[in-house]
Amino acid sequence: MAHTTLAAPAVTSTRLPLLDVLRGAAILGTLMTNVWIFASPGSEWSVLGGLDLPDPVADPSAASIAETVFRFLADGKFLSLLTILFGVGLAIQYDSAARRGEPWPGRYPRRAAFLFLEGTVHFVLVFAWDVLMGYAVTALLVAWLLARSERVRRVTMWVAGGVHLALIGLVTLGDLAKPDSGPTTPDPAAARLYAHGGYLEQIAFRLDHALALRIEPVFSFGLLVFLFLLGVRLHRAGAFSPTAGGRRIRVRMAALGLGLGLPAGAAAALGGHDFFVLGRYGIAPLVAVGYIGLIGCALDRFRVPGAGALGSVGRTALSCYVGQNLLCMLLCYGIGLGLADRLGGSGPWWVMGLWAAVGLTLVTASRLWLRRFDRGPLEAVQHWALRRRGPRPEPRR
Repeated sequence: MAHTTLAAPAVTSTRLPLLDVLRGAAILGTLMTNVWIFASPGSEWSVLGGLDLPDPVADPSAASIAETVFRFLADGKFLSLLTILFGVGLAIQYDSAARRGEPWPGRYPRRAAFLFLEGTVHFVLVFAWDVLMGYAVTALLVAWLLARSERVRRVTMWVAGGVHLALIGLVTLGDLAKPDSGPTTPDPAAARLYAHGGYLEQIAFRLDHALALRIEPVFSFGLLVFLFLLGVRLHRAGAFSPTAGGRRIRVRMAALGLGLGLPAGAAAALGGHDFFVLGRYGIAPLVAVGYIGLIGCALDRFRVPGAGALGSVGRTALSCYVGQNLLCMLLCYGIGLGLADRLGGSGPWWVMGLWAAVGLTLVTASRLWLRRFDRGPLEAVQHWALRRRGPRPEPRR
């Protein structure tokens, strides 16, 4: 059932540069986590068996400390940041429809369905831990909620967050109750598949294990709903606007998110594998709020080197997200250069170097592309597929 959007909140209709920079940071930040999946034996399947994380207390070497810090700064934080920004984008689309007096959700379900299709193709052909499918389902629910009252959205947001916290609390207690099984070992069959198997074999593996490999968006659905609605609230509060009020909000976000989130996250990281779920799905979203505030405050006060480059990645976010995973697949798996097998066991430096190289490639490619085109390649395909073909309907009165 479509509702007529009668009025939009008082927000700017122009593009907000901060959002582009934040999207770029989120895309490159998610790669800081995903690059370890590509580089590990068993790759995508290794996530379910437990990644082999370093222990800087038992091994205080430079390599162990560097890997720990690198993982800690990224794991779950930039994924949460990206999720919040999807909520912001949905709120902006609602506001745009409201200014035109168009019904809501109108054509948005088509956009969500196309996003789900894109995520499915990405999951099958490129990377099992795709986020687009989960975002598409969540967006349909939140789009419906945008046509409801603020009270309904607020209750839904906090109920979803509370259910999610209860779930990760139970999982953490269960992990603490289990006996220590020692260091994890990669699944030999999965390790052979990604090191030496063919591309069609990898596709068949993802399809055969689709339920297990799609567990994250199911497990974190409450968190997705919470963060989408948080993005809506932040947008409507003016947290991304270049106003004095927006700057004050960003200062508070940085102080709260980093002041509470970083110490709590560090404690969870030092607690070992038993606190991994709590750190990634419970504390990381708080740090993500701090990252938004920190990046915003930096851009408010300084001329930040690289901000334009991040903005280019942000403007081509979908293309860069898929592109970075495609590049890592071709570089790490046996169907390409096979770096994961060739360099496995040689330490973390090459993995961090791989992240830097892929990130630099994305920055360069996005900047060159935007010199000639208004949208990224996948964004252009999406726009073509979803563009209105026919006269625009008269606004409802």
